Amino acid sequence: MAAIIRRDGARSFVLFTVGGMGLALPLDSVLEILRPPALVPIPLGPPSLEGLARRHGAVLPVIGLRRVLGLAGAGAGEGETDDGETKAARLLILRHNGQPVGLLVDRVSGLSAVDEGRIADSGATPDPSIDADLLAGAILAGDGRDGALILDPGPLIERQFADLGRIASPAGAADFSAPAQLKSAAAAPQDEEQLVVLTVAEQEFALPVAAVREVVPVPEAVTRVPRARPHLLGMMTLRDALLPLVGLRELFGLDAEKDRGGRGKVAVLRTADGLVGVVVEDVREILRVPRERIDPVPPLMAREAEFEDMDGIARLDGGVRLIPVLSAERLFRHGAGNGAGSAVGFGGGAQGREGEAAVAMEAERAEAFVVFRLASAEYGLPVGAVQEVLRVPDAVTPLPNAPDFVSGVTTLRGAVLPLVALRRLLRLPEGQGQGGAGDRSRVVVIAAGTSRAGLLVDGMAGIVRIPDGAIGPAPVVSQAQHRLIRRIGALENAGERRMILLMDPAELLDMDQLADLLVTV
Repeated sequence: MAAIIRRDGARSFVLFTVGGMGLALPLDSVLEILRPPALVPIPLGPPSLEGLARRHGAVLPVIGLRRVLGLAGAGAGEGETDDGETKAARLLILRHNGQPVGLLVDRVSGLSAVDEGRIADSGATPDPSIDADLLAGAILAGDGRDGALILDPGPLIERQFADLGRIASPAGAADFSAPAQLKSAAAAPQDEEQLVVLTVAEQEFALPVAAVREVVPVPEAVTRVPRARPHLLGMMTLRDALLPLVGLRELFGLDAEKDRGGRGKVAVLRTADGLVGVVVEDVREILRVPRERIDPVPPLMAREAEFEDMDGIARLDGGVRLIPVLSAERLFRHGAGNGAGSAVGFGGGAQGREGEAAVAMEAERAEAFVVFRLASAEYGLPVGAVQEVLRVPDAVTPLPNAPDFVSGVTTLRGAVLPLVALRRLLRLPEGQGQGGAGDRSRVVVIAAGTSRAGLLVDGMAGIVRIPDGAIGPAPVVSQAQHRLIRRIGALENAGERRMILLMDPAELLDMDQLADLLVTV
């Protein structure tokens, strides 16, 4: 049992309550007290883990003391929300093995200087509801003041995260860092083209992956430009540089009455005149298409100026599905007669070129990730490790004696592809937030060496370039989590904060090791 270091005079404590129980921590062990920020769930952690928070540039795990004390879901008291946490909840920031950790409590009562005479060993006031190993003593009640049990933060955190701050990245781990990703566009065989499939007014279009710098959500606030033509939607800020926005629906004159389906996505394209953001409804897939299945535009259509922006037409699903393949360089000539020329109508000139140079310099110090959604969190895989993103197949063949997270196998261009149910792999609840096989769910095909697998995910968020300075190590909440999620990308753009859990594709493909490791989770 840990003991309090006693000194002459008074000791200062932070007093708080959890489930109506009075508790305390030595003030010198608490770095900060703040309102709980938005939390991002991280899988494969202990039951007490509420999620991850970002504070002062550091990512920290947050422990729910209600969960630690077995009070999660207890009867709600006055002022409590439906999930059992009070409106007055606070986050106490501590440090353990050099790593900040948050303790979520119901309410902070205040700070108190306690005379030594009121501090007793925890054994003097036993409380069967709390393990004695988690206590460092007790503050005795008296003189109209309530008592409190003093928690020992070391054993408390150690019990939840035995490896927090201790595990270093193993030598020889697969390196999918930026230098490797520079080869991603050339990684596909020479007889295949990697395409990003976009949707506009329920129609599909494609752009070469090499032409798309990244895909980001449309910001809530877009700066409009007076007297701009309809397809020139305005400007947004992308890493401290202005990015002009062009609406592909308006540029192509497609049905303006169709529902846009939310804010949509911005595909950031590099053109001869700088970066341009193309606004679309969604990013549906990333495909590898054999070049012989991309036909040139028929001569009758090719003579028309409206089709000058097309490089060809991809024939998929036996020719039933036809997708126009656009040229990023010639795309904006489509509306040249309407003022959509090389400068896209605004944002050109010296200022635009300076902004382009700033973004280009930033891009050189960034890594590109394919980002997808799972439950209520976003995950990323290096672009260089993702071969394609597909719709969920209709038929999946079960695989006998496979781990429970292997849904079965399917075929992809004549080769067998195992399908991994990422929700089961990460021990996430089935169906929560899932769009369904016919909706937004996708299969992310990853490869490392000769190994390939398809990951079943809830939906795609796009291609995101994360600056090196925004990528940091993930807190170690379990060995299984550390094997799969070693880094986190923390982005903030136009007031929008995102935390992207970056996965190691080589570990995802090591099925035997994963199956053994996850048994202990």
